[in-house]
Amino acid sequence: MGNIEAKAVIGTNSWGGRAYGKALRGSYVPDGVIKDAMREAEKQGLMIYDLARDYGLGKAQKMFGRFAEELGGDNIIISAKYTPFAHYKKNCVRKSLEKDLADFRRSYVDIYWLHLPTDIEQHLAEIIGLYKEGKIRNIGVSNFDLAECRLAKHILDKAGIPLYGVQNHYSLISREWEKNGLLDWCRENGISFWAWAVLEEGMLTDPRVKTKFTLMKLFIAREKRKMRELYRVMIAVAKRHDITVPQVAEAYCVNKGVVPICGCRKPKQVRELAEAVNVKLTSGEIRRLEEAADKSGAKVLGHDLFRFAVPEKRS
Repeated sequence: MGNIEAKAVIGTNSWGGRAYGKALRGSYVPDGVIKDAMREAEKQGLMIYDLARDYGLGKAQKMFGRFAEELGGDNIIISAKYTPFAHYKKNCVRKSLEKDLADFRRSYVDIYWLHLPTDIEQHLAEIIGLYKEGKIRNIGVSNFDLAECRLAKHILDKAGIPLYGVQNHYSLISREWEKNGLLDWCRENGISFWAWAVLEEGMLTDPRVKTKFTLMKLFIAREKRKMRELYRVMIAVAKRHDITVPQVAEAYCVNKGVVPICGCRKPKQVRELAEAVNVKLTSGEIRRLEEAADKSGAKVLGHDLFRFAVPEKRS
């Protein structure tokens, strides 16, 4: 169906209503500002949007579909997901995808991810059927470990379909997928690796910049105190390249061959992401960043954060 080359992806998990925005994200961003961000994304050539049914407490997909139609965004690339919260049931993926397509006001999605490694064979079989119908153009898996990725690739290979990508948690302070071989396996097999939470819900932003209170900010306060040396290194790298601290975290991923997914609600955030994609870090800068990150021992979102949501295999 045609491969998609991604440099960076616009995340939509931060989109949503007023209460959601204020409580979890610190501020509510009006619809008009988000639409301006989408216009800026087109200008910057960032045309891939990552969505899921639960993003923004269920509002993000409907917002996206409405805005994309208003802006005439037929060239937008849609990345969507099926999240199996329970064991496989016949037509569960089809029903979910049909709702997605109604939200998006489209007849197909460009990339469709199995969001958790639950009943992999059964869920992928249904996704393969939808792929053959033309409703899905590329297939990926998300929150899978290396053995599960190999199984998914084997299933797709038998159907003559490439595994497009793996979408997992990865950041400067969460590099387990690199250390346990999954990232290398993706490179060896020509499989794209997308990273969510590359800014660690605000932990990898500039500590000198005051932000509004959020529930997440309260949660990560203790971890941030461990990161003084890492912040010092990030600030130095940012100054050397004339970029911001969050852009250092985004550029780090790109320089490691990882596609960053970054929540963008404002045009400025889109521009900064587009700039970060083109920043070339030196090997020495990457080494110093990683050394400081490892010494900090800071963690907020584990690489296997959602394993609790995967039910035990049926006996």
